[in-house]
Amino acid sequence: MAHLRPICLAMMCMLVTACATRTAPAPVKNLSTSQTTNKQKIHITGNTYTVKKGDTLFSIAFSANKDYREVAKLNKIAAPYTIFPGQSLRLEHFKNENKKRKKYTNLSNKSSNQRPKANKNVKKELAKQNQREYVQNQADKKSNVTKQLDSKEVRWIWPAEGKLAQRFSTKENGYKGLQISNKQGTSVVAAASGVVVYAGSALRGYGNLIILKHDDDYLSAYAHNSKLLVKEQQQVKVGEKIAEMGNTDAEISALRFEIRFQGQAVDPVRYLPKI
Repeated sequence: MAHLRPICLAMMCMLVTACATRTAPAPVKNLSTSQTTNKQKIHITGNTYTVKKGDTLFSIAFSANKDYREVAKLNKIAAPYTIFPGQSLRLEHFKNENKKRKKYTNLSNKSSNQRPKANKNVKKELAKQNQREYVQNQADKKSNVTKQLDSKEVRWIWPAEGKLAQRFSTKENGYKGLQISNKQGTSVVAAASGVVVYAGSALRGYGNLIILKHDDDYLSAYAHNSKLLVKEQQQVKVGEKIAEMGNTDAEISALRFEIRFQGQAVDPVRYLPKI
């Protein structure tokens, strides 16, 4: 037994040394993917926005009520629309306004050097131009409305079961979606097939939010969830569970559901099956 003592002493020394050197607990990894938290909220007050960590081009355009393609074009950002924290984005387009202002100034300058008869001709030309622009604008609006209602390529279903607590309002500060109330944890499903372009909580007034892109024109949004069950860039099918209903930033447990056409909120009831 004597010959075993040195071995035992060596093992005891190694054990004591190991215990003494571990002064902190082993690292713990959070494997939960149910929710993404962003401390900084998106708050847009002007014509530009500085990108923060967790933002996507889609979430910024959504918050600004803009078409993501318009924002991408303004800032010369190509697909897949990668942006970086600290990047400054333009949200308004002044080019057309500047062109019109310059054209009007040139016409006015020319008219000031001409006789009264020429001034009348300039006024007539401006009136005709305004009329043509008005007619074209009305035609564009009519075309957009027709396209807006014709979404046969996108198959829509109701995103959750529950009571329809609030409807879409056309008023300026009205509710721009549907509020579907039910108990906490009620399943929230994709109203149409698409890709997740935002999953987080950085948009003011929306709590835990998911935004899906369905095609070049249509997005859908699912707000105030207790859990987010999908990640950005994930493909989802119509009817697939993507979240659980909650009450973040809301007085009751309910889902806020929106459909956006070219960046603008539209009445979801026009697209969803009749109930």
